[in-house]
Amino acid sequence: MTSNDSTNAPSQPGHVRTVVVPAAGLGTRFLPATKTVPKELLPVVETPGIELIAKEAAAAGATRLAIITAPKKTGIMGHFDKHPELEETLAERGKTEQLDRVRAVDGLIDAVAVEQERPLGLGHAIGLSEQVLDDDEEAVAVLLPDDLVMPFGVLDKMIEVRKQYGGSVLCAFEVDPEDVSKYGVFDIEPSDDPDVKQVKAMVEKPDVEDAPSNFVATGRYLLDRQIFDALRSTKPGKGGEIQVTDAIESLIEQGHPVHIVVHHGARHDLGNPGGYIRACVDFALRDDTYGPSLHRWLNKRVAEENALDSFEETFQEN
Repeated sequence: MTSNDSTNAPSQPGHVRTVVVPAAGLGTRFLPATKTVPKELLPVVETPGIELIAKEAAAAGATRLAIITAPKKTGIMGHFDKHPELEETLAERGKTEQLDRVRAVDGLIDAVAVEQERPLGLGHAIGLSEQVLDDDEEAVAVLLPDDLVMPFGVLDKMIEVRKQYGGSVLCAFEVDPEDVSKYGVFDIEPSDDPDVKQVKAMVEKPDVEDAPSNFVATGRYLLDRQIFDALRSTKPGKGGEIQVTDAIESLIEQGHPVHIVVHHGARHDLGNPGGYIRACVDFALRDDTYGPSLHRWLNKRVAEENALDSFEETFQEN
């Protein structure tokens, strides 16, 4: 354990100091791009995904970003290093906008690397982060870099729910019932609150007819420190991996309160090319520089595609 950073705020109920970012995966769905470039450094328009996660963590009051890396993915940490030569060149050329972008991570958050030598599951990755926590940290947040949850702020809501109910708090989305088989699904207690529910159990990718609800998990966790004891006693499952959902299940069985916060914003899956493309388009449309021209081009391109489809249908009918 460490308790040596004088910049750390005193432990407070509901305060989250450390955010864990599991980033040791190989990014196989993005090959060959991720052969040399970590998936987390792929830009959403012009900002790497890992920087968006760091900004979300800092916005929630966290001061430490524990990035779980693999032996050959050290490039992720380089994004948080200063680059004096680049900054000097940009300053000399008067490129202040680009310089501001390069310096956006300076002082944003303290990024520390935790190496995961072998891919042994999300639960194993989270468990490794215990070594960088201070002794007085009562909870840890986990943000999965593949999940971009917009707008920022869901972690703040999760912190408030933990203040009220204690225990652990997860983020959830409500999806169409026919889509539940794609996700981990929450079995919840009936509640009058549409946005906060107590969790009875979790079911991984159930058949539609067997799903206990249509509230599904996404990559935001606020976990009580008891999670580390639960992870230590969790047996590896399929592929020899330790799953955090199994550890959370064991906590629930022991009477540990677990709640979900239902998020009503957008979610982008940066873990696959299709979701990544949609995220880039969404972010670009919201950008003052790129948005207007992209909007015009998309309208024109969709109209051309619709006209082509109409022509092909008419040609086939004749």
